[in-house]
Amino acid sequence: MLAQKRLVALSAALLLSTAGAHAAESFNRIASFPVALNAPDAEATSSEIITASEDGMTLIYSDSPGGGIGFVDITEPGAPKPAGYLPLEGEPTSVAIIGDKAYVGVNTSESYTAPSGKLVIVDIATQSVDAEHALGGQPDSVARNKDGTLIAIAIENERDEELGDGGLPQMPAGFLVIFDVEAATLKTVDVTGLADVFGEDPEPEFVDFNDNDEIALTLQENNTIVVIDGKTAEVTGRFSAGTASVSDVDTKRDGALRFEGSMSDVPREPDSVKWLDADRIVIANEGDWNGGSRGFSILSRTGEVLFDSGNELDHTAATLGHYPEHRNKKGVEPEGLEVATFGDTQYIFVAEERSSLIAVYKDTGADPEFVQALPSGISPEGVVAIPARNLIATANEADLREDGGVGSHVMVYEMTDGEASYPQLVSDLDADGRPIGWAAISGAVADAEQSGLLYAVSDSVFHAQPAIYTIDATAMPARIIKKTVITRNGDAAQKLDVEGITLDGEGGFWLASEGDSAKLVPHALYHVDADGAIQAEVPFPAAVLGGEKRFGAEGIARTGEGDDETLWVAIQREWGDDPVGQVKLLAYKPASATWGAVAYPLETPAEGAWVGLSEITIHGDFAYIVERDNQIGDKAALKALYRVPLTDLVSAELGSALPVVSKELVRDFIPDLAATNGYVLDKVESFAIDADGVGYAITDNDGVDDASGETMFWSIGAL
Repeated sequence: MLAQKRLVALSAALLLSTAGAHAAESFNRIASFPVALNAPDAEATSSEIITASEDGMTLIYSDSPGGGIGFVDITEPGAPKPAGYLPLEGEPTSVAIIGDKAYVGVNTSESYTAPSGKLVIVDIATQSVDAEHALGGQPDSVARNKDGTLIAIAIENERDEELGDGGLPQMPAGFLVIFDVEAATLKTVDVTGLADVFGEDPEPEFVDFNDNDEIALTLQENNTIVVIDGKTAEVTGRFSAGTASVSDVDTKRDGALRFEGSMSDVPREPDSVKWLDADRIVIANEGDWNGGSRGFSILSRTGEVLFDSGNELDHTAATLGHYPEHRNKKGVEPEGLEVATFGDTQYIFVAEERSSLIAVYKDTGADPEFVQALPSGISPEGVVAIPARNLIATANEADLREDGGVGSHVMVYEMTDGEASYPQLVSDLDADGRPIGWAAISGAVADAEQSGLLYAVSDSVFHAQPAIYTIDATAMPARIIKKTVITRNGDAAQKLDVEGITLDGEGGFWLASEGDSAKLVPHALYHVDADGAIQAEVPFPAAVLGGEKRFGAEGIARTGEGDDETLWVAIQREWGDDPVGQVKLLAYKPASATWGAVAYPLETPAEGAWVGLSEITIHGDFAYIVERDNQIGDKAALKALYRVPLTDLVSAELGSALPVVSKELVRDFIPDLAATNGYVLDKVESFAIDADGVGYAITDNDGVDDASGETMFWSIGAL
C-alpha cells in the first residue's frame, strides 16, 4: 500500500511539474551537442563520464570507443561549441578536474587476464599530456576530493562476461588507488577479503569522496560498499549493499507492458555511489550480474537502509512511455548519479541507461521527493552539475550512426523559474493502481464530438498486447486516461502492426495494420468495436499485394456514409508497381467491398534517405497527410504536414494509371521538433484534428528500442 501511495504521489508530481502556476523551479534542456563534432572523422565516438572545469565553462567527457577525451565550450550554455579532442593511447574510462588539469583513467589492458592502465594528467588549456602514472590494473571510476589534493581510482580488472557463465571469480583481483596530487605518488589499497560474495575477487566500480576525505567504493558484482580513509589509505568500514524485493514490475520480454510481476531478494549490485553528507550515501542499483532491483537506495555509512525506491523508477518511466520492455531484465537500469546543491536544496540525479531518463529528486533528509524526469538522449552514462551556473549536463553514450540512428550527445539543462517542458504526454494509473504502460504511438484520430479527446494506437513493438489509448489532450501534459487492448475471440490479437486508426461512425474504429509477409503479418484493415474486439478483417486485394513491400499502411481516414463510406489508407513508400516518387492512397468502400486508389507525389529525398507517408486524417475539405524522411538529428530534412483537396480523392481502378493528387504544404514540423532543444526526432507518425479543428501531432518513440524514448506531443492550433 505504501508503494502505491508513493506512485500516486509521483503521478501527481509529474502533472504538477509541468503545470505552470504550480511550478516554482524546473530543469529544462537548453541544448544538445553531438560529440561527433569533436571527432568528425571517427567511425564511432561516445560521451560516457562527464565533468566540468572549475569555472563551469568547459565540459570534458571520456570517449572510450574513440580513444580520447572531448572538450565542449559552454560559455554560452544554450549554444555549446566543439572545443577540441585529445587522443590518448588506450581507452579512457573516467575523468576528474582539479584546477587547470584533467585526471583521466585510461585502460590499456591487453586482455582480461593481463589488465593494465594509467592515470593521465592533461593540461586543459593546451590539451596536452603533462604526465602519466601506471596504475597496475584496469581503471574505471576516477574522483577528486573537495580540496583537490587527492584522486581516487577504482581499479576494476573487469570480468569477462563471455567466460563460462560470466561470473566470479575471475582473477586478477581489483583494488583502489589513491593519488596524492602534490607529491604525485600512488597508494594501493587492498580490498580483497571484505565482501561476502567472492571476496577474493573484488570488482571495484565507482568512487566518491565526502568532505572529510573519506572514500566510498562500490564493489558491484560483490554487492559490497567499502569506506576508506583517503588520507591514511585505511579501510574503515565495509557492508553489504543488501537485497531488495520489488512488486508490480514488468519482468517478461514478451511484447506487452504488464506491471504484474515481482522479484524477491535481488542483490542491489550498485554501480555509482555518492555521499549525501558525512553519514549517508546514495547508490544506483544497476545490478550488473545477478542483480536487477531497478532502483536507487540511500544507506547510512554503516549500511542501514534508510530509503529504497523500489519500483518507482520503473513506474515513472512507464507513465512517460520510456519503459524499455524489449530489454527489461534490469528495468530502467539505474547507473549514473550526481548530487548537488542548487540554492538551499540538495538534489539527487539518477541516470537511467535503458529508459534514457534522468530522475530528479530532492534530498529531504528522509525519503527523497520526486521532482521531475528529464529526457536525455540515448543511454545516459554520466551527469555533472554546475550549481554556480544553474546547469547540469549529461553524457549519453550510444552511437547508432552506423545503423542510421543518431550519434552520442552531451545535453545541457538549466534550472529556471517556471514550468517543465517535458513530459508532454503521460499516462494515468489503471484500476489496480499500476501505470498504464505505453510507448510507440503510431497513429491517432480525434473524437467526433468532444474537443481535445484523441484515440491513438501502438505499433508492433507491443505485438502481444496491441492497444488503443484514449488521450485527454486538454491536460498539461496530455494524459492517457484509458488503454483498450485489441482482441480477437477474447484474447489479445496477434499478428498486428497497427499504424492507423479512424472512427467508424458507430462508436468503434477502423484500424490499418502494416503487414510483413516475412513475419506472417498480413496487410489488412480491421474493424473493431468500442471495446477493441475485432469484428471484421479486410485483407488487401491481390491487385495491391502483387507489388508488396514491407513499408505498407501508415494511416487511415474515413469519408462519407452508407454506400459512399470510403476508407483512405496511406501507404508509406513506393511498392513494386508504383512510379518512383509516388505512393498509393488506397480507397476501400465497405458497403461494396471494392478497392481503388489515387497516387500521391512524394518530395525528393536527400542522398541516402527515403521519403514516405506517416499519417492521413480528414477534416473539412481536405485530407491532411504527414510526409517525412527517415533521417534523425542534424540529417533530418523533411518532417511536414501537407493537405490534399478532397475533390482530388477520386479513386481509379487498381492496375490502371492512377490520378495524381495535388498537395500544398501546411506546416514544417522541424521547428516544432527542435523546440525542446534535443536532436530532431525522426518519426512524426500521428496527426489528428479534433472537433474544434485543432491539430495535434505525436512522435513514435520506437518503444525505446535504439531510441531515446522521448515522445513529443504538441498542438499546431486550429486549421
